[in-house]
Amino acid sequence: MPADNKLVLKVANLTVSFDEDKIIEDLDFEVREGDVLAVIGPNGAGKTTLFKALLGMTPYHGDIKWEDGIRIGYVPQRMEIETDVPLTIREFLRLRGSENFSEEKAHDAVRSVLLPEEILNFGLGEISVGQRQRILIAWALLGKPRVLLFDEPTADIDIRGQESIYQLLHHLQDKYNLTIILISHDLNVVYKYAEKVLCLNRQKICFGSPQDVLSPVQMQKLYGGEHAFYHHFGHADGHQH
Repeated sequence: MPADNKLVLKVANLTVSFDEDKIIEDLDFEVREGDVLAVIGPNGAGKTTLFKALLGMTPYHGDIKWEDGIRIGYVPQRMEIETDVPLTIREFLRLRGSENFSEEKAHDAVRSVLLPEEILNFGLGEISVGQRQRILIAWALLGKPRVLLFDEPTADIDIRGQESIYQLLHHLQDKYNLTIILISHDLNVVYKYAEKVLCLNRQKICFGSPQDVLSPVQMQKLYGGEHAFYHHFGHADGHQH
């Protein structure tokens, strides 16, 4: 995206601590309108904690400045609701809390995530994991966000399903001019879909376009041991330009 695109998020000197343990320390980065930013790093690096801070769900020190009045949607890794709860997809979407929720909005929501409209009549336990992830995205879109945060959107989905979810995100970005911030463990995804990457291991290791900043040296610094380094960097190798 052009550098002159409007700034939608600026993070400066962000520190998040639990007791004496600094989960994130002195982090700064920015996101511009239309960006797709991937946040990568090993387990325990502070990625989900960062999302909680961005959403105002955990205390922090430093500055998180969103564009005034911007609407933010959040898609968790998986449904927090038990799938054997006797709710249809239509009833689940109605729980979004919109006072002017309508049948038309329900149909628009499932169409927006490329699902058939008849899925509204299905129970939560009757659809696949990948379809449930799409329903979570539809739920987030009901709030008409300009920014979508995804916490590992394909964590429980097979390879084929993962690809279709990321294609969907690309489709939604184009259709709604969304800004997307996502956590991912898959560097193939980062190279293919993200224009910027934030390498996080409690501190910022690197930030920029994947092709520019994901060097072997930075990956070793981010993931540590030689095994992790080759495991992660090797998968992305074919996507470098």
